[in-house]
Amino acid sequence: MALIKKIGVRKEAVPEEEPKKSPEQPVPPATRRVQVPAGGPSAAPATRPVQVEPAESPAPSAPPSGEVRLPTLPVGALLQGRYQIEAILGIGGMSVVYKGRDLRFKNVYRPCAIKEMIDRSPDSQTRTITLKNFEREAALLATLNHPAIPKIYDYFVEGGRIYLVLELIEGQNLEDILEASPEPLEEARVVGWAIQICDVLSYLHNHKPEAIVFRDMKPSNVMITPDNRIVLIDFGIARIFEADQRGTMIGTEGYSPPEQYRGVAEPRGDIYALGATLHHLLTKSDPRLETPFTFHERPPSALNPRVSPQLEAIIMKALEYDARQRWSSAAEMRAALLDLAHLDVAVLQKEAGRPRLESAERLLWSFNCEEEVRASPLVYNGVVYIGAYDQNLYAVDAESGKFLWKFAAQRGICSSALAWERLIFFGSEDGNVYALNAQSGQLQWTFRTAGPVRSSPRLLDGALCVGSDDQNVYALDPRRGEVLWNYRTWGPVRSSAATAGGNVYIGSDDGHIYALDARRGELQWKTRTGQAVVSSPAVFEGMVYVGSWDGHLYCLDSRSGWPAWKYRTGNRVTSSPAIRGGRVYVGSSDGNLYCLDARNGRLIWKFEAGTFITSSPQVTGDRVYFGAGNGRIYCLMADSGKEVWSFQTGGPVPGSPAVVEGVVYIGSTDHRLYALQA
Repeated sequence: MALIKKIGVRKEAVPEEEPKKSPEQPVPPATRRVQVPAGGPSAAPATRPVQVEPAESPAPSAPPSGEVRLPTLPVGALLQGRYQIEAILGIGGMSVVYKGRDLRFKNVYRPCAIKEMIDRSPDSQTRTITLKNFEREAALLATLNHPAIPKIYDYFVEGGRIYLVLELIEGQNLEDILEASPEPLEEARVVGWAIQICDVLSYLHNHKPEAIVFRDMKPSNVMITPDNRIVLIDFGIARIFEADQRGTMIGTEGYSPPEQYRGVAEPRGDIYALGATLHHLLTKSDPRLETPFTFHERPPSALNPRVSPQLEAIIMKALEYDARQRWSSAAEMRAALLDLAHLDVAVLQKEAGRPRLESAERLLWSFNCEEEVRASPLVYNGVVYIGAYDQNLYAVDAESGKFLWKFAAQRGICSSALAWERLIFFGSEDGNVYALNAQSGQLQWTFRTAGPVRSSPRLLDGALCVGSDDQNVYALDPRRGEVLWNYRTWGPVRSSAATAGGNVYIGSDDGHIYALDARRGELQWKTRTGQAVVSSPAVFEGMVYVGSWDGHLYCLDSRSGWPAWKYRTGNRVTSSPAIRGGRVYVGSSDGNLYCLDARNGRLIWKFEAGTFITSSPQVTGDRVYFGAGNGRIYCLMADSGKEVWSFQTGGPVPGSPAVVEGVVYIGSTDHRLYALQA
């Protein structure tokens, strides 16, 4: 519970020996010389004095000789006749943070955080300027509205000190979490947090009329709440009181980008600092103790071999010395992390190496594609249609597995196909929605979006509904591919739509579940979850069921979006729920398949696969089928969760099965499409 780093930080950090000061020329506080290469990591160093945050060290039990400790308010002190001090949360170089209570709400206990800042400006004119700057920045932050940014309730001047009253954030900061861990943090956890951080940075960087640059991204400025939500703290308002001239460094040495040492703060600097933060979390190598800008000499995998090559590539691009070579935006970096999170690369590396076991009795046939199969198959008129990351949509005879035809898109296909009359529809990462002749594979029409199409098309009230990474939900005429309407969300739309009662229900990576009018695309309601919604909704008896990356399965009233209940799993829910007989079946990245009572969310049973489940279960008869990250395809009894059989493929199975006439069709990242006896 804090807004700044608690007293007593990194034990292994060794404070620099303070240089002797001349009485005639006192050295400004927190000033040191650093080497700033002018042309990159290998260029000749240029030395100049810059303002930096001092190295942190354990707080002494008493102030050193000559140093004045900041006076603090006593417990029970009252500010503005409204805010009562209850405890000290932390002390920084220029501020103290208290836990307080807002007494204006007499009938309820409303805690708050009170940040007390000391104006150290040398003269009255400077104090006036800095106060105006503070008021401007405080007013700007008061306009922000994002779940990862603490709400600002009030600010005022009292007793010669300036105060901010903010939302109290429960939890731990990332530096404390890392220090408590004997090893580097797990990749899956770090990726999940990084996606959330990119989301709030994107919000700040796209703020109008002016972009906001955080400028001090580091582990101690990122709080993790008890429900695994990130919150950025310390927006640097205290630092507004320092002279902010070009050449002044605002930030923390080791995390700050090269250009920030030269007084240049821009959005791509936050991306660099995020890369440095992720490097620290995954390696436990503190960048404050290393030579600045030397990440290229110590990539994450050199210090922690468990870091996947894909994540290392994302981090090292963020850490490019030249800002132009970094990710162009936080949104672009977030998209790369989302792709990685969809794959669960850390688990893929662990699970894909397991020996492959085949059951000749259950295997009817398998068909080899040229790349990974992550899409779910469609079985239509005796033909299996399946997309692969070799850019092809394949048509295979359902009975024999014989190749019929293939259609080449321009990029990989993870969208699942849909059939209507004589047409087959699917999306591709090339940004197109395709319509093909089901018999010949001949192209009938294409519709171009502005981003990859990972959502699977659905036919809803005569319209083809599909989402895109360009943040839009589209309704298309299935005959001609013309837009009937589109609705823009605030994140990539990778969920697939469901319909009921004249509404279209779909999720977005902006964390919302949307209800849109099926005829006009007008918003009926939207409900926010804690993280991205990739899961596709299911509608049953007036309720909408959908999973979220915040780890919950939600049950919402289809008319209002009001939550009836939610069930918390141990990790993100990408799997889409299946409903049968008043029960909801859904997988989670915590390694379990859950069976819940659809009426109240009560757990009936869960099956532990021991690895992530992004596959959406298929319930047929008295059995439920799904794939898992360990490469197995499972068949369970739907009423009890008892395993009936499992089949081992050669790679993780992120896609979902199709069960038709006693045959289970499902793809695997081992490049194969399987047909198994149900």
